[in-house]
Amino acid sequence: MQISGQIKKLTSNVNPDTRQVSYSLPIGDQQLPLNDLIGQRLQITFSGEIHCINCGRKTNKSFAQGHCFPCMRSLASCDMCIMKPELCHYHEGTCREPEWGETNCFTDHFIYLSNTSGLKIGITRGSQIPTRWVDQGAVAAMPIYRVANRRISGLLEHPAAQLIADKTNWRTMLKGDIIPVDIKQRWEELKPQLEEIAQKIRTEHGEESIVFADHQVREFDYPVIEYPTKVASHNLDKAGQAAGKLMGIKGQYFIFDTGVMNVRKYTGYNLTVETLD
Repeated sequence: MQISGQIKKLTSNVNPDTRQVSYSLPIGDQQLPLNDLIGQRLQITFSGEIHCINCGRKTNKSFAQGHCFPCMRSLASCDMCIMKPELCHYHEGTCREPEWGETNCFTDHFIYLSNTSGLKIGITRGSQIPTRWVDQGAVAAMPIYRVANRRISGLLEHPAAQLIADKTNWRTMLKGDIIPVDIKQRWEELKPQLEEIAQKIRTEHGEESIVFADHQVREFDYPVIEYPTKVASHNLDKAGQAAGKLMGIKGQYFIFDTGVMNVRKYTGYNLTVETLD
């Protein structure tokens, strides 16, 4: 098997009965199923070409996960408030793309607790459940609040991050020895402090701005036959190539017996994927 083309981040599906995650790689105009390749030797080669996933312009460097510099500077989806929703400035009339903001930011968002490299708090649009959790390599996740828009989700998460981590230690996540967390129990323990933060926001933005979510825990099993004991990364920009036996996939990472590769980092890159067996 050999296939070439510009790639995007891995897509995933979760079997609701088995909790098993299935992955595909968008490459060129195809979707390459990946689960059946686990256990085989693969080689991934970078052609040297990168094209912006928004405008198609050839670029020497990828910005904001697959964009050229002009698109990174002009698109609302690349603005700082995407990473830090509490900095949303739509209400100030300075949104880069107001129509995009109305469609993507003024919709239900969820505050959640997940177990990635330990307990963390995070934000996702309702349409990105459970994709967001799988992309982060969570073994379990539970929505705790439904909020009216992205800015309000940031106003809640930002101070809550003083109580709970809001980042994933990706190396720990990839080692696979994640300590189980009783997410519902931790929610009950954190609820008084989180409700104190939430109530202040409700006072300013209305009672319906933050409501409780369904508190349903979702669990995920990743297609991995062996986790690494030491995590080293393949760098296509430097080496131009990554090869090895594919031991599994978790989050947005290929796990080879020779190191790991963050697929999302190479969004917009033109790659060739081939089996060596």
